[in-house]
Amino acid sequence: MRLPIGYDNFKEVIDKKLDFVDKTLFIKEIIDDPAKVILINRARRFGKTFNLSILEHFFAKEVTGITTKGLFDNFKIAELPNYMAYQGKYLVINLTFKEMKGKTFESLYKAFSKLISDLYTTHYTLLDKNLLFEQEKIYFQDIIKLQAEPEILKSALADLTMYLFRAYKTPIIILIDEYDSPIQQGYINGFYEDAIELMRSFLSPALKGNANLEKGILTGILRIAKESMFSDLNNLKVYSILNERYSTHFGFTEEEVNILLEKSNLQQKQNEIKNWYNGYRIGKTTIYNPWSIINYIHEQGKLGPYWINTSDNALIKGLLISSTVSFKSQLESLMRQQSLERIINENIVFPYLKTSESALWTLLLMSGYLKAFFIKDTELGPSYQISIPNIEVTGLYRSIIAEWLSGVNDASVFNKVILDLLNGQVEDFAEHLQIIMLQTFSAHDIKGKNPEKFFHGFILGLLAHIDRNAYTIDSNKESGLGRYDIILIPNDTTKLCVIFELKSIDTDNVDRLMEAAELAHKQIDEKQYIQTALQRHVKECLKIGAAFGGKLLRLKYSQEYIK
Repeated sequence: MRLPIGYDNFKEVIDKKLDFVDKTLFIKEIIDDPAKVILINRARRFGKTFNLSILEHFFAKEVTGITTKGLFDNFKIAELPNYMAYQGKYLVINLTFKEMKGKTFESLYKAFSKLISDLYTTHYTLLDKNLLFEQEKIYFQDIIKLQAEPEILKSALADLTMYLFRAYKTPIIILIDEYDSPIQQGYINGFYEDAIELMRSFLSPALKGNANLEKGILTGILRIAKESMFSDLNNLKVYSILNERYSTHFGFTEEEVNILLEKSNLQQKQNEIKNWYNGYRIGKTTIYNPWSIINYIHEQGKLGPYWINTSDNALIKGLLISSTVSFKSQLESLMRQQSLERIINENIVFPYLKTSESALWTLLLMSGYLKAFFIKDTELGPSYQISIPNIEVTGLYRSIIAEWLSGVNDASVFNKVILDLLNGQVEDFAEHLQIIMLQTFSAHDIKGKNPEKFFHGFILGLLAHIDRNAYTIDSNKESGLGRYDIILIPNDTTKLCVIFELKSIDTDNVDRLMEAAELAHKQIDEKQYIQTALQRHVKECLKIGAAFGGKLLRLKYSQEYIK
């Protein structure tokens, strides 16, 4: 198969005769939608740009001076003559903010000015039609020359629709891709309010009360809170991943993936593909990650983190690493294939991300790092069951946790700590673990309300990198006469089982720490926590009592051979 990896232009894909999934019925849903302005939120690489290119080539008579007639004759939309009547009947403005980036507002604004200059340049012939007033011509030329005043640039999109309608007497469709990209840049680099104000003042005049506008369609990853972004836009309809409408048009359905696998002779790989790349939830529809699927097929069935590797995930990494002990503990539960019930507010208010767990859960969900099943409506908002969608995303969380735990060390140091534990080399494990603690722990973490919970989460985070197909990791479950803290049970019964009992004391006195470690170790035997291991028929068990005080730890351990 010749797959369109890196292509997001509909005509180019057709001209090169590339294989792709027919999503042209997306056009029908857009036409049927009564909303004048539509915002669709989806994760990156889920087909937003390509779908807008489909809309552009369908509604416009020409794109870059080339006719669009006949482009859709062999696709699903062509079977619906009532909808084909709309083909080529509009003027279309297609803008993407995907590459509008900058570490300062000044650099972002320059990128914005260049973007609008390029847009106006494509419509330069308007100056030759004697339809613009003299002052309008001056504004038009100033925009092209990158000399326009800020107020002129902010109204540039609305003004262009007016000029185009005046020239061609044809309604305008506006397509805006990745509208939230500049806002994310603003948040990451410290000019969030300026970015919000720029985008608000640019989009609102064009999308609200604009008599020249037939329809506006925006895409982005996040639904920025209306109060922050769209307070003036009362004609906007938003479809996030929690809505059923448009659910099958972004990402691949089970049926579509099966067809692709059959064409590429990979149908025997269905189960592993489902585990790695399926599990995303749009409304009530389960969706596969399209970017990962086409790369998997292109690589002839080689599994890999294709989607995760398309971004540096800087925002997600920073927020997770700086998150609270409570949040890290909940995330670790998700990584053990558990689910959580959480209130989800679809609107993102960026300044709350570091102070509100709810906002952070919403960000992870809308960005494609979680999936959600609706449970019930509550007074505080809709409640959802959230979980990690698949193996690929779980791998990202593991790498982020490894980065947090490794501190200034490289991954090899972190991996050695795990190998030392699995091989029963406890002295080496303790030595390297102590180094990691000294380099990564903060005073705020270890002196919080519940330091033992922090240390518990720290050890679980450490174990999160262990292959879950080879080991079962459980926490706080009954065994024998009590509840163990953490147990690591190998599926291969000849390998080492590990039981942790953790104690936290408010001291850095090494003698008292050692006493606490001995007490923890003694508790493992007294409470017979090894019973769980016996039920799994393991042959050897490492029992570790660990005591933490500040940034110091001491371990007491023994190894028991089970007959």
